[in-house]
Amino acid sequence: MKLYRFPFKAMGTPCEIQLYAITEIKAGRVVDAAIADIQRLESVYSRYRESSFLSEINRVAAKGGCITVDNETAGLLDYAETCYEESDELFDITSGILRRVWDFTSNQLPDETVIQTLLARIGWNKLHWRSPVLEFPLAGMEIDLGGVVKEYAVDRAATICWDMGIQHGMVNLGGDIKIIGPHADGSPWRIGIRHPRHPDVLLQTLELYSGALASSGDYERCITINGIRYGHVLNPKTGWPVKRMAAVSVIGDFCVIAGSASTIGMLKDNQSKDWLKELDLPHLWVDVDGQVGGSLTEDGENAAQPGSETPYQDR
Repeated sequence: MKLYRFPFKAMGTPCEIQLYAITEIKAGRVVDAAIADIQRLESVYSRYRESSFLSEINRVAAKGGCITVDNETAGLLDYAETCYEESDELFDITSGILRRVWDFTSNQLPDETVIQTLLARIGWNKLHWRSPVLEFPLAGMEIDLGGVVKEYAVDRAATICWDMGIQHGMVNLGGDIKIIGPHADGSPWRIGIRHPRHPDVLLQTLELYSGALASSGDYERCITINGIRYGHVLNPKTGWPVKRMAAVSVIGDFCVIAGSASTIGMLKDNQSKDWLKELDLPHLWVDVDGQVGGSLTEDGENAAQPGSETPYQDR
């Protein structure tokens, strides 16, 4: 078997599927099916497309009302609700409305008065979810499934590849990764975790035979004002970026679990290290002081090494 690599772009980020197949035709057929499903999910849940189902939901939310959702959307909402409850209300898919005031292409901070106005329309507990009906008693809310759908798409793409006979490969959507299976010779995939402040430095190189890896942090979308760095991970209770963590990476059986755990790890701020330890999933964190720790380091700390600029590197 030969390794085939298929780079593409989806969900606003560079992506790649690597897999072993007997022929390029077989590999292409499998990848076409996986990418088609990724594109389907993007068309359904993109907040940037007026024609998406998510936009339809948010039009109802803006006026205040209710909408009946399909089984797939219901499953995603159920998962989002679980994350909300397990994170002490920090993982909140209604907080995307804060994007209206946080512009990370500018060099300005939003007005606190405007933030407070938006906070009044944030809170999963302010809507009513009784599957399959989603109701918005308070007009002016919106939801954003971006923190769940990309990782869900990674898991689905890997499953599609497996179901079509691929047993060795990897799916990578913008650094969110699911291993289909080890290399054809049985060796693991080598995946590098980048430093959030120094993109040419690798914090750690992992060897994965299976499972998934996801990271959250202020790698790119951020602004620095008066020496203070403001990242794009926003606390839904304050409306401001998290202050303590610069990046969190988590390994799990599924990418959707690793992704939500890494995001919650960021949102927990001063409680992040303890929360991640209690979660008992392999993880690595970097705080704003440059300290590195977590169960993926040998002794709680790990010296960074120069490496690839990509969020992962194969062998």
